[in-house]
Amino acid sequence: MRDGQVRRWSQIHHVLYRLTGGLVGRRLVDNDILLLTTTGRNSGRSHTVPLLYLQEGTTLAVIASYGGRDDHPSWYSNLVAEPAVEIQAGRRRFRARARTANPEERETWWPRVVEAYGEYSVYQGRTERVIPVVLLEPDEEAAP
Repeated sequence: MRDGQVRRWSQIHHVLYRLTGGLVGRRLVDNDILLLTTTGRNSGRSHTVPLLYLQEGTTLAVIASYGGRDDHPSWYSNLVAEPAVEIQAGRRRFRARARTANPEERETWWPRVVEAYGEYSVYQGRTERVIPVVLLEPDEEAAP
């Protein structure tokens, strides 16, 4: 899919998810989907994307695969610059801190990621960059 098409589908998905409180768009390819809102590193504006996620305890993990392209997705570059993000998982909305999993954490998460959605393995094979696993941890000090 081309970048413009990806952006349009992502926007439609985001709007339907928000309007329905996650009733539409919460599941895709047999996995849960969340909405991740980052702050644009150049514009300072909010940007929201739907992403497949896995959960362990209160930590959520999302994957910056961008379909195996050679560049990171914009949302990843945004959260590296500003790790304060907002999450919507179903009807639940909360603030979180994002960070890239360290190599040991990635080694633990990656097999779970591929088990949940095997295409991630294909995506990793398309690029020389190591596809980041991003850990999202609730920000207990921030108001929801």
